[in-house]
Amino acid sequence: MFQFILVLIIIDAIVLAVVVLLQAGQGGGLASLGGAGGTESLLGGRHAVTWLTKTTWVSGGLFLFFSLILTLLSSNRAVSGSEVQDLLRTAPTPVEAPAQEGTQGQLPIPGLGETGTGSQPAQTEPAPNP
Repeated sequence: MFQFILVLIIIDAIVLAVVVLLQAGQGGGLASLGGAGGTESLLGGRHAVTWLTKTTWVSGGLFLFFSLILTLLSSNRAVSGSEVQDLLRTAPTPVEAPAQEGTQGQLPIPGLGETGTGSQPAQTEPAPNP
């Protein structure tokens, strides 16, 4: 589907370019702003609507429509991302070591027992007599 609309937009762009190049220039351009062209050139004036003008409007509208469709189709495509993103997706999650009951987040402090809470006195051996 994407390739089909891409081919249509390329054909439409070629038709649009040819139709715009076939149209006669309006004349004046920036020189008309200096007063040489009068108000009709400045404000645009009315000109005859030919089949070239109608074809320009239709092909320009089709070009915008096909561009919008291509944008929507390309935004729905699955993008794998960079190699770093792929590595992060497949990386194993770190596993925490199971904590012992009652000692979670506490460090042992010498002299206060094993958990450092002070609830149990430290077991010390008596000093040997010489």
